[in-house]
Amino acid sequence: MINLITPSGFRDVLGEEAQERERITRLVQDLFAESGFLPIETPTLEVMDVVRQSGRLPSSPFRFFDSRGDLLAMRPDVTLQVARMCAVRLTGSDLPARLRYTQRVFRDVEGAVEASAREITQIGIECIGEAGSGVDAQIIGLFVNALLASGVRDVCIALATVSPLRELLERSGAAQSWKEAVLAAYHDSDYVELDRLTDLGACDEFDTSSIAPAYADVIRALSRVRGGREAIAQARELVQPLGCAEGLDALDAVFDSVSQGLAGTEGAAEVRLLVDFSVMSSFDYYTGIVFEAFSPHLGASIGAGGRYDHMLAAYGKDAPAAGFALCLEQAMAAKTAEEAAEEACDARRLRIAVPKGALHEQAVACLEEAGLDVSGLDDIGRQLVISTEDVDYIIVRPSDAPAFVAYGAADCGICGRDSLLESHSQVVELVDLAFGGCRFVVAQPSGATPAIEERYRKLGSMRIATKYPHITLAHFAKTGVQVDIVQLHGNIELAPLTGMADRIVDITATGTTLRENDLEIVEDVLGSTARFFANPCSLRTNDRVVELARILARVSEGASFDPIAGKAM
Repeated sequence: MINLITPSGFRDVLGEEAQERERITRLVQDLFAESGFLPIETPTLEVMDVVRQSGRLPSSPFRFFDSRGDLLAMRPDVTLQVARMCAVRLTGSDLPARLRYTQRVFRDVEGAVEASAREITQIGIECIGEAGSGVDAQIIGLFVNALLASGVRDVCIALATVSPLRELLERSGAAQSWKEAVLAAYHDSDYVELDRLTDLGACDEFDTSSIAPAYADVIRALSRVRGGREAIAQARELVQPLGCAEGLDALDAVFDSVSQGLAGTEGAAEVRLLVDFSVMSSFDYYTGIVFEAFSPHLGASIGAGGRYDHMLAAYGKDAPAAGFALCLEQAMAAKTAEEAAEEACDARRLRIAVPKGALHEQAVACLEEAGLDVSGLDDIGRQLVISTEDVDYIIVRPSDAPAFVAYGAADCGICGRDSLLESHSQVVELVDLAFGGCRFVVAQPSGATPAIEERYRKLGSMRIATKYPHITLAHFAKTGVQVDIVQLHGNIELAPLTGMADRIVDITATGTTLRENDLEIVEDVLGSTARFFANPCSLRTNDRVVELARILARVSEGASFDPIAGKAM
């Protein structure tokens, strides 16, 4: 029988939805055209070397070899193509260039669940050869107007500049590996990892002896600066003593200009402007102003953009540039969710994913100590949702908590670090709750090392049984050992005892089960404790999430640092 199912992450679009997509696209493109932007089209395929020049990508592009042996990629982003096109096709007399597009991008997100879209429609603009805060403000103004034209009204525009962070890293005296790790923590929205990296006494995998503690402290604190215009002054107070205030004057000017524009824009009454220095695009090519749109009704952002003045230089021509792209599918989803919320006319409760099992009792104790009403959580029985006056507790398996939060079914949640690592979900890790401690280990039958090493020498691969394939593959990729994964869901210890696998990767707290089955630990993989984490949209649109993170940091055992304010408590 012929398989008629579309590939995972791809779908057909039928008449009514296609008409709405067409209508929104026409309105937004007409808006761009009125501001002097000309249409462009770029190829679906790029040579892989062009894609690699853009730096860090948020996902793996689809790759294949053509008949000539060239490694090609389906475009994961339009901006890098525009940079390549302008560097190759345009001369100095062609600049400045104002360009607009509607194009599909293709992203094969590693570790993503089946529901993740792998084909996305981007509508955007790129302004090549123009610099200055006036241009940046105009681009953000167009971004807001494009959202309004799409029917999105209730939206938060998070705004920042990456210049101070990049300057802090350059002046810190740190090794490149540490700087890359810090940037990765910013990109991954992992406050807990950022805290660990900037705690120079505890970060033992890097040589941090050359880093002045003041730089590490400010790098950590800057990511927590959030608020109105006063947040820019707060950031200046942090970075100016270190001479790293580059970009803040421009941010002041852009904030004021955009605020004035919103005041005079019809239908923009619900648009909120938020200064948030944790906003870092998944792409690392931005050099100045960055911005991102969040709806309180969605789990993922609607669009983003910023200034990328050095990107064209990677393709052979140096010119300032800025732009943005909004996701058509997300804009339509936000509009639909807004309409549903208006029709419901209900004040939404804070929704917290609470884990069942071993973490449940201490998770509930933390929430109670944070001042929340936890009535009913001591005996959940078969209940799936337990509601109090202002909180809905979503009762989930720890391994499912990241998915509920990433998709916006819950605003925030609690689970172990292991579940977050294994899920690859797009969430913001806020607080290490310091309970539920355990560690991932590699274990094998006692005394089996010579036989396993001999088999590995002959076969060139080792068979590993585990419940955690992503964590396991990442660990062995670092050690350079080739492995074949056998994924199991229980009784992992049986695999090496019956010859199914050479070794296992599993969680242990005391090692008792391993010893009782005559298994020995041969490697440590990583440690895991319970984490409080949030949906990135909820963090920027729901003040209760921010406040709960602050309180949980204070009540957690051993906590001495405010994860939002970025200072000692």
